Amino acid sequence: MITFENVGMRYGMGAEILQDVSFSLEKGSFHFLVGPSGAGKTTLLKLLYLAHRPSRGLVNFFGKDLATVDRTELPRLRRRIGIVFQDFRLFDHLTTFENVALPLRIKGATKNQVADHVEELLSWVGLEDRMHAKPATLSGGEKQRVAIARAVINKPDLLVADEPTGNVDPEMSERLMHLFVELNKIGTTTVVATHDNTLVEAIGAPILSLDKGQLKLPNNDKAGH
Repeated sequence: MITFENVGMRYGMGAEILQDVSFSLEKGSFHFLVGPSGAGKTTLLKLLYLAHRPSRGLVNFFGKDLATVDRTELPRLRRRIGIVFQDFRLFDHLTTFENVALPLRIKGATKNQVADHVEELLSWVGLEDRMHAKPATLSGGEKQRVAIARAVINKPDLLVADEPTGNVDPEMSERLMHLFVELNKIGTTTVVATHDNTLVEAIGAPILSLDKGQLKLPNNDKAGH
């Protein structure tokens, strides 16, 4: 489980971007994160993938209070999280195959395991013919699919995705969301930030709604059910 209790977040001496945010994500839950531009979604996502610690409040990840977690422990916690960045963040010197394989190699998978898993996943996202291409030669939609494949290859405990279907057509969008749903079914807690209301309605998952740094939950209940 992941819990946020009265979390506030500011950068430096600026105004708080998040104010008293409280929610819980049960293991294996699926949530959409929605809200207008400037609502604080990106900041909340950064807290979820451990890029920052909160300015105040309690954040508990996988049974650990972030306030007491030593810096040396953070890389191990981050390896349990898959991240789909809006700007892809692929390694330009690596091929599609190598970018997607990276989490498996860090984990210590064998060469055969890497080949089998990466080829299967690239086929699923329609990139089997772009396996040896470098990012500079890929379209925006292709880069997005590489980024998603890299994020899910390790079957992470938590998947955080920032506008994962923003650069693909509706058919591929549906296919990628199906991948997220299937991963969620085997236990991956999933949070998808999106502006695509059609997507939200089609999946029908609970919604975390941010507005001006404050979280709105249906019926004032905590998320996670």
